[in-house]
Amino acid sequence: MTEPLLVVESLDAGYGDFQALFGIDLHVAEAETVSIIGANGAGKTTLLRSIVGLVQPMRGDVRYDGRSIAATPVYKRVADGIALVPEGRRIFPSLTVEENIVIGGDVGRPGPWTKQRVLEAFPLLNRLLRRNGEGLSGGERQTLAIARALMSNPRLLLLDEVSLGLAPIVVRQVYEAVPLIKSQGTTVLIVEQDVNQALAVADRFYCLLEGRIALTGVPREVSKEQITEAYFGMSGRSH
Repeated sequence: MTEPLLVVESLDAGYGDFQALFGIDLHVAEAETVSIIGANGAGKTTLLRSIVGLVQPMRGDVRYDGRSIAATPVYKRVADGIALVPEGRRIFPSLTVEENIVIGGDVGRPGPWTKQRVLEAFPLLNRLLRRNGEGLSGGERQTLAIARALMSNPRLLLLDEVSLGLAPIVVRQVYEAVPLIKSQGTTVLIVEQDVNQALAVADRFYCLLEGRIALTGVPREVSKEQITEAYFGMSGRSH
């Protein structure tokens, strides 16, 4: 049996003396969309930062495409096909939308995502190509951040808090692109507080509670009551 594209095994991680993750085990198969849900402070962002190499594990391992990458530098993980859209978007505000998009392709990885393909996936960017990043709305910045990440032709796309600070209609527009991204063969791992949006696009999900996995499963096979109990740490939650 082929190993999943991403495997996180017995992962402990944190910052200095502060431990944010405890014994995390998860996997993501090729071309699968998996959502990580949980309240603020549950450890979701730390998990993504550990996968991309911005946080070094205290214990455990991260395997990508069948090999350990726990000691692999961030830039090599990007070159190998891991792209992160961080919380807060972090586009280049002094560059135009077009320049932000083009710079995402500097990695030089072959694949389906080109400037033209990205603009077809996110048509609202077409009218903004000459506008500087600092003049964009939150939704436009989020869309641009995803487009820029896709330009690196990632095998694994990490999306951190896609909906944070965005109006519901903008969130829906951003999430409408996820099935298209998946259709191009890209594996997607989404960290999200908006449970409904996260579960609507996910093949599977993990719910984090205080740095531990409280629940995992297929969205349609898990009740709202089970998810609520795991999300908030109520008694009687399922594992």
